[in-house]
Amino acid sequence: MSALWTKAFWAAALERAIKTFAQGVLLVIGVGGITPADVDWQQALLGGALGALISVLTSVASAGVGNAGPSLATEVLSPPAEPIPADAPQV
Repeated sequence: MSALWTKAFWAAALERAIKTFAQGVLLVIGVGGITPADVDWQQALLGGALGALISVLTSVASAGVGNAGPSLATEVLSPPAEPIPADAPQV
């Protein structure tokens, strides 16, 4: 099965897209003004959305190249580790 059709691939791609969206919005806010009233929110959200779209397309283009993840890096997709209970003994 291609990595493109796995849940782990899309979870990692979605995480990247959300981060890129936030970075795009923050970029426009930082350039646009100091206060929330000065920000052109339509441009900020559009910039974030375009960044997220480019991120997803890049992840899809990277599928099957190198590792099984949406990145060309040496990323290994695996399920998250089990949380450590609060009452676990300290090592």
